Amino acid sequence: MAVNLKGRSFLTLMDFTPEEIRYMLDLSHDLKAKKRAGIHNEVLKGKNVVLIFEKTSTRTRCAFEVACLDEGAHVTFLDSSTSQIGKKESLEDSAKVLGRFFDGIEYRGYKQEFVENLAKYSGVPVWNGLTDIDHPTQILADIMTIEEHIVKPLNKVKVVFCGDVRNNMSYAWMYGCAKMGMHFVAYGPEELIELIDKDVVARVKEVCIQTGGEIEISSNPDCVKNADVLYTDVWASMGEEAEIPKRVQLLTPYKVTMEMVKATGNEDVVFLHCLPAFHNFETVMAKTQKAAGYDIREVTDEVFRSKHSKVFDEAENRLHTIKAVIVATIG
Repeated sequence: MAVNLKGRSFLTLMDFTPEEIRYMLDLSHDLKAKKRAGIHNEVLKGKNVVLIFEKTSTRTRCAFEVACLDEGAHVTFLDSSTSQIGKKESLEDSAKVLGRFFDGIEYRGYKQEFVENLAKYSGVPVWNGLTDIDHPTQILADIMTIEEHIVKPLNKVKVVFCGDVRNNMSYAWMYGCAKMGMHFVAYGPEELIELIDKDVVARVKEVCIQTGGEIEISSNPDCVKNADVLYTDVWASMGEEAEIPKRVQLLTPYKVTMEMVKATGNEDVVFLHCLPAFHNFETVMAKTQKAAGYDIREVTDEVFRSKHSKVFDEAENRLHTIKAVIVATIG
């Protein structure tokens, strides 16, 4: 059956069928091969795209900008200091205006409701660059990286997310694994497990009935056994810096170490991270927290730089998967 995503918004993977996600992944692989061969078809020539960033970004912003420029589109960037959205103009009014100027809108910020309302009122495709409860473009890149480095069909792959199991990356992985029939394990402390949205778990388990996926939530270190992927994220998300002392105490047992890698029993286990990562003390934040007595590293430098780590292939794949989403929806 042919897949046509023209005019669709990309707000969460839960909005797409496994076949549609497969289409975006295949397109991502194809666009990556073409870029490396120096082939640019400029399928977005004459298109205008606006990027709205309420949260700062390196990979997401650069990926969207380069993806658009590679294929001939023009990009406008707006952040909280350069737009009136929600300040002097309502979200609804802003969305209606932007929808008349632009062919597509990217949003990176806080509330999922915000990106959903952008799509509701703008009348053009809207792409979720990150919200408090989801990060779908990241998961596409992660799955693409898995396909490049793990010689197994996706429905045989086990992903273990270690640490803050109630953050947006953990939820995004639940959505992705459920849709693609994968085995997902949220591995973290009981205190945070209790905070996981039960409605999210119920929804993804319902999807798993159809796809054969499996969603597991555990505080038992044995759950990493036979993992194909170890994944983690920073322990305090944007705006949660005040929580660092408590998070360090709570999450240090779930730090990805070489001991954890060995505990998987898989010599070819892959380590992934959405980045940026605290893996050493070469950042202002890590140094400051270390001086205050807190080791905020969620992964050791040994693992981060090891043969298991594919984080920079993963980061590059943000470009190719984001390009695929844009091309598929407005190209």
